[in-house]
Amino acid sequence: MAFVQVQCPDCHSADVVQYGKQANGTQRYRCDNPDCPRVIFLLQYHDKGRLPAVKQQIIDMTLNGSGVRDIVRVLRVSSATVIDVLKKKEPTIKQVNERLLKSFDPAQLDIILRQVEAAEMDEMWSFVGSKSQQRWLWHAIEHHTGQLLAYVFGTREDETFLQLKELLAPFGITHFYTDGWGAYRRHLDPRTHTVGKQHTQKIERKHLTFRTRIKRLTRKTICFSRSILMHDLVVGLFINRYEFGYAV
Repeated sequence: MAFVQVQCPDCHSADVVQYGKQANGTQRYRCDNPDCPRVIFLLQYHDKGRLPAVKQQIIDMTLNGSGVRDIVRVLRVSSATVIDVLKKKEPTIKQVNERLLKSFDPAQLDIILRQVEAAEMDEMWSFVGSKSQQRWLWHAIEHHTGQLLAYVFGTREDETFLQLKELLAPFGITHFYTDGWGAYRRHLDPRTHTVGKQHTQKIERKHLTFRTRIKRLTRKTICFSRSILMHDLVVGLFINRYEFGYAV
């Protein structure tokens, strides 16, 4: 008699028990690790789109310039599967670089101010559905290192900028560099605010990176989001992985 040890495909825990069978007779398993996000799984999936490796490949391809139809053609899964995998990642997305915040020592305020002494802020245009439905990405980066601090999506109005400003408050930023858009002039102290493109070169370069790496943000493309949720989700996943350093 052969013995096969079953491990959870997500947390790799061996604390696994049998948990009934599917309608087609396939054995189900339950992971009893309390920290495991999966809980119930199969060893063999008849539907290719249910495989954990395929789901991860969908995420990887999305964050490396592939659209939904590209993924459908390459992986031979349905578009509904691709969209469903992406939507399930929504709760994990963060708008603030919390890893950077946690690296600061609260007892040493002067160090915090040196590490985020100045920030560049700018907004980047994109659209959802049609170019008449504009969707703006507002974000801020550390002036010296180029590390992204926080971001928000919305219209090109003061309310969206105020949301970003609130997210940046914990960083203790002492100076801001922006372009001449009116929202910055109205809501930033002139004593800590410098206007000029010569001080926002890093964030403008990051815009180019986004437009090159994310197919939905390319200026001339047939790959665009039809819903605000999918637009914000894909860009947010990219930022969380490649800017914030989270595993998604």
